[in-house]
Amino acid sequence: MREARNCWPVLVRKAQDAVNDAQNDIVQALARVDQLEASHQRLCKLYDEYRLQEHTSQAPVMGMQASMNHRQFMAQLLNLQQRVVVDLGKAQTTLAQMRKKRLQAEIELHKMQSLAEQDAKAVAQDAKRHEQRQMDELGVRQFILGMGT
Repeated sequence: MREARNCWPVLVRKAQDAVNDAQNDIVQALARVDQLEASHQRLCKLYDEYRLQEHTSQAPVMGMQASMNHRQFMAQLLNLQQRVVVDLGKAQTTLAQMRKKRLQAEIELHKMQSLAEQDAKAVAQDAKRHEQRQMDELGVRQFILGMGT
């Protein structure tokens, strides 16, 4: 009589661990994307405030050096914005890769679960056939014994 293989629960657990790891990676990647988006928004807001400050008539007249420093600071803000946008693009690409990896891990998990179920069904069918064979043999013996009396 056939017995269930011990490997299937281990493989299912390993596939489940891979799904969990992929999900954790996605959470971290999402946090990174959120952090970069927040940084980008802060930089945009700061740049807009400084640009507005430069163009308002209420701003005190700046000297030549202060004006150059102000423009240089705004240029640095733009540079930072561009770097954050590049980093954000990379983080979003990484997030997409993590989601793809999780999807593949989920497919593998479903495959392992399906194989484990198929093995369990095969074992159950084998046990049922074995039991039916024993019942048939018992019935034949009883019939033969009944004929002999």
